[in-house]
Amino acid sequence: MGVNQSKNSPMGILFLVVLIDMLGFTIVIPFLTYFIQDLASAEGIVDIGRRDLWVGIVISCYSLAQFIFTPILGSLSDNYGRRPIIIFGLISNSIFFIVFGLSQSLSMALLARFLAGAGNGNIAVARAYIGDISEPSEISRRMGMIGAAFGLGFMIGPFIGGLLSDPATSIGGIFDTSFWLKYPYLLPCIFSSILSLISLFMAIIWLPESLSNESRDIQLESPLKEIRNIFDNLISVLKFPQISTLILANFLFMFGFSMMHGTFILFTAMEIENGGLGFSEMQNGWIFAFIGVIGVIIQGGLIGKLTDRYSMKNLMLFGTLLCGLGITSLPYVPSSPSWFVFLSSAALATGNALFSPTQSSLLTFATNDSGYELGAVMGAQEGYSALARIIGPLLAAYIWSETVEGIGLWTYHTCFRVAGLIFIVALILQIKIKNNSQMNGDI
Repeated sequence: MGVNQSKNSPMGILFLVVLIDMLGFTIVIPFLTYFIQDLASAEGIVDIGRRDLWVGIVISCYSLAQFIFTPILGSLSDNYGRRPIIIFGLISNSIFFIVFGLSQSLSMALLARFLAGAGNGNIAVARAYIGDISEPSEISRRMGMIGAAFGLGFMIGPFIGGLLSDPATSIGGIFDTSFWLKYPYLLPCIFSSILSLISLFMAIIWLPESLSNESRDIQLESPLKEIRNIFDNLISVLKFPQISTLILANFLFMFGFSMMHGTFILFTAMEIENGGLGFSEMQNGWIFAFIGVIGVIIQGGLIGKLTDRYSMKNLMLFGTLLCGLGITSLPYVPSSPSWFVFLSSAALATGNALFSPTQSSLLTFATNDSGYELGAVMGAQEGYSALARIIGPLLAAYIWSETVEGIGLWTYHTCFRVAGLIFIVALILQIKIKNNSQMNGDI
């Protein structure tokens, strides 16, 4: 292994790097919907369905870039090491958060999000990093630590994003100027960029390389050939039955989960008289903070004990069931009392917190058994996950745009029901996954 496993374990630094990176990323969650709605309205798009469709388009363009470039970055990390790819992603984040906050048109916002997604392959590379430095018995706990960093980021980031949005109105004082009125969502983007820069310096100074020179496969090929090889890898990893089943299960889970990304805030922000909850950026920030707390508790403290007692497969199945129930129930939350939204949020947060580390651990075991490159497999999984995050928000936004003013069976509830059906398919597929000695707990 490329890193000393004793006292100099890099997990603490990797946790902080991922945490700060996720803080920056999740800050945009509470205001992105409002931001894109404002930009669309400024360009004369006043129809509710057409306006809200742009929310799904902007969300999906980030994932489109990740789908194209993350497998490439994952493969490059197998060739040249994990550390430079992580650093590259942090630099990309630092630049394009600012560009996004300065956007004055839908096209500029789209470009900023696409370029940010193109440069950020940190999720796949961080998981490959853990695979490099971990023994089989350590993987689930370490994947849980990274999951806890994600959860903590989801807890703090959206709250800060909601707090710093529209500072001219919400904070006043030195922010009560024409500049901040023109750029109401720039301040949280600046904060995000600063966090990414902090993470960048931490990675440069303290994060060692995990992949030894002997473990690398250096091949100096033309960019076109390299790209072709990477996309060939997306197909080739599927020839292993256990790997392909786990990747497809993750694809379906992310498909259903990402449908919520495009419509959760569309629902909570919708006026009460139209069936929504009428929430502000701050209120949505509190909801996502709550989701983050659940993730931190489960992935940071409970996942190790749970995997000791229960099989990872069963935890993954239960997580899928809970998440599906949480998302499907969201549109049925009453406006009074609106706190019932926390029950649905708790179910989807718990389900995601159980699914992510167990699925990643099982995929690592299956990859090691097959002898395939771990970075390539994790890169391929993130590529397929990005594909799910492309299709999911777009499909949900399209269904929302066609049904938001509908009646009877075809209402804004429809996209949440479709997500529930996708989770059922994912659940059925996961039942086919075979157990092995590394997957089982006491039960």
